[in-house]
Amino acid sequence: MTRDQKQQIALFRYSVIAPLETGTSDPSISNNEFFRQAAKKTYTGPNGKPTTVGASTVEKWHRAYRKGGFDALLPQSRSDEGISRKLDQDLQAQIRYLRTEHPRITAAEIYRVLLSNGSIHIGQFSVSTVERFVRLLRREEGMTGNKDMRRYERAHINEVWYGDTCYGPWLSTAEGKKRVYFIALIDDASRLIVGADLFFHDNFENLMAVIRSAVSRYGRPRLFAFDNGASYRNKQMELLAARIGSSVHYCEPFTPTSKSKIERWFLTLRMQYFASLDMRDFHTLEELRKDFFAYVARYNQTVHSSLAGQTPQSRFFSEPEQIRRLPEEQIDRDFLLETERKVSPDSVVVVNKVEYEIHYRYAKQRIRLRYSPDMHKVYVVEPSGKLTPVRLLNKQDNALIKRERVRLSEGGGDA
Repeated sequence: MTRDQKQQIALFRYSVIAPLETGTSDPSISNNEFFRQAAKKTYTGPNGKPTTVGASTVEKWHRAYRKGGFDALLPQSRSDEGISRKLDQDLQAQIRYLRTEHPRITAAEIYRVLLSNGSIHIGQFSVSTVERFVRLLRREEGMTGNKDMRRYERAHINEVWYGDTCYGPWLSTAEGKKRVYFIALIDDASRLIVGADLFFHDNFENLMAVIRSAVSRYGRPRLFAFDNGASYRNKQMELLAARIGSSVHYCEPFTPTSKSKIERWFLTLRMQYFASLDMRDFHTLEELRKDFFAYVARYNQTVHSSLAGQTPQSRFFSEPEQIRRLPEEQIDRDFLLETERKVSPDSVVVVNKVEYEIHYRYAKQRIRLRYSPDMHKVYVVEPSGKLTPVRLLNKQDNALIKRERVRLSEGGGDA
């Protein structure tokens, strides 16, 4: 199983327990009741197929996350990893045929038929293997086109932050005219713009910079709500949310009302701010950024019609108990990008076209790396989870380093 596959499984496990971890589950029920309710649901598994999870398994994932964080949800390698334990195509076809010809047949009866006709032998696998496959067939047969769509309207701050990107005007720079992209996050309950900035590129690295600034100032939200754009819907975003203890919800395509508050704010931005801009007054992104930040500050301190005479800022800080800030060292650790690379035989990896030197014990192995978007900090993720910094490759320095010589044997005396 590859590292990416393990992370997908861990993200699925976190999605099951996320309502309990982020406090978005029903506060009137106990943890045990949450586990029982979770076991009644059908989920889309990491392989894209419907699946269910037992209550005891959900409880085990919850304990693991509380004890060891997100990495504790990664599946451990099995002693029989790589050995197929599934039904082959012929056995699957036989089971499908038996269910078609005998709709009421049970998994135990199917198992006995396979034994009696010699398709399998005793001990090859158990009845539960057939039961799992039969359950899968039943879910396939009972699938519905209806989707679980819910509104996100919260009573408290930091329950939901909506995020999106707005195409801005063109800015004339020394390098030519460039499109400006505005990325913003708005708190659902207070309408406070918790994070906003502008860039020349709409990508996840810039989104993460906005999220980091917002989390540092206002704490972490229970839920991020985004659309399905590539900058927002990706594994890096899911990993980031899992590490800081938040959830991510992606709105259904072509349903802008799912994140209407941020859409409405961008409309206000266009009508008020963009309409008053004279782009000839700005020659650098930093000049425009300074002016934009001043507008956001004015907005946050202006009385909002839906807040009963309050400003977004005063409404937000009226609930200080809902502000869950993270330690700065945790923010430094969690707001890192992650990738996987294979180390060359001479202990070098390449990230974003930059060469880094890795300890020779990792030569020819696949390793995980975490790095800051500006590439100023790059770490190897050790098997223990510890982050070990790596350095840029310097061929000239390496030419002066004396290599360790491996001795094959020690001298035993005179020849």
